[in-house]
Amino acid sequence: MSQSNFSFKEIHVCKQTGARVGEFTTPHGVIKTPVFMPVGTQATVKTLAPYEVEELGAQIILSNTYHLYMRPGEEIVRHNGGLHDFMNWHKPILTDSGGFQVFSLSRLNKITDDGVEFNSHLDGSRHYFTPEKSIDIQNALGADIIMAFDECSAAGCDKEYSAHALDRTLKWLDRCKAHHKNDKQMLFPIIQGNMYEDLRVKAARETIPYADCGIAVGGLSVGESKSVMYKMLDALRPEYPRNMPRYLMGVGSPDCLAEGVLRGIDMFDCVLPTRTARNGLAFTSEGKLTVRNAVYKEDLRPLDPDCDCYACKNFSRSYLRHLVNTGETLGARLISYHNLYYLTQLMEKIRAAILSDSYGDFMAEFRARKEYTDNVKPTDLCDAI
Repeated sequence: MSQSNFSFKEIHVCKQTGARVGEFTTPHGVIKTPVFMPVGTQATVKTLAPYEVEELGAQIILSNTYHLYMRPGEEIVRHNGGLHDFMNWHKPILTDSGGFQVFSLSRLNKITDDGVEFNSHLDGSRHYFTPEKSIDIQNALGADIIMAFDECSAAGCDKEYSAHALDRTLKWLDRCKAHHKNDKQMLFPIIQGNMYEDLRVKAARETIPYADCGIAVGGLSVGESKSVMYKMLDALRPEYPRNMPRYLMGVGSPDCLAEGVLRGIDMFDCVLPTRTARNGLAFTSEGKLTVRNAVYKEDLRPLDPDCDCYACKNFSRSYLRHLVNTGETLGARLISYHNLYYLTQLMEKIRAAILSDSYGDFMAEFRARKEYTDNVKPTDLCDAI
């Protein structure tokens, strides 16, 4: 299958660290990497309009196969011209396979080598996903980048089961590859292997041959410590091909983005910036800021004095605290906008540091800042809904 609509070019490799800047070409535009992708789980980045997501600097967004299959159904999306027309977002889109949600949201699922039977988190109805079914749904949704159906084994499960889940994932990958026929969509295989270095390396070596222009790392940031996640990424780094982007799934705290880039990652996504925003928590250059706290009742400063986003240029912490504490939707909107802007700006700074061969210096300074030691819990990174 020809997929000439996609290509990846390594633009520059930092002489200090080996971190890289690249350009990933897709049918809906060129993505400058490293990049953070806002999550639009149900064909919307929660509380924000598409023009706002574009305005704050997002280059690509992610939507969720499982949730769109449940509501409104992939055929409704297809009837609307696919996700790009359905949500009026005409830059690149990535859809996950639905596998993580099948395993994490279902109260009862039955896994076989053929597929997974599970109950809906909405009404308890029974459904069945196979690798072929996941590909069919993603074909109907019409995203530029689609993911192979995989088994995401739980953090902390024993090595025997982790190895079995990995073997099943590799068999499912073979079926996904055989079933996928749409050359306008790039299929990313997913490296699994839980928290075992040798399984991760085995997974990389057996998964990468299936990758045409993109590889993903799954099964991390699912409850393990960040040090364990970094250990797994360190083990994988020598295995990555240079001619395609590498995507770390479900990671979005500022420190993890910076550390991930240092370990060879090009693409990230997470619900964290918008989920925490709806709870009144903002990312800032001074660390996390819990807007609802009483200390900000009369604080006339912006969320982040170093930020020039719409929220920071126009509103005080005092006003945002009022919005959050009275349940006004505008509060969630403004903090979501700020958090996503903050992360897109962070990625711009990272790209600039790599291009100037100073990413090692950048990391030394960043690790010393409060914005790095933000104490986001590993479980906050789990990208279930």
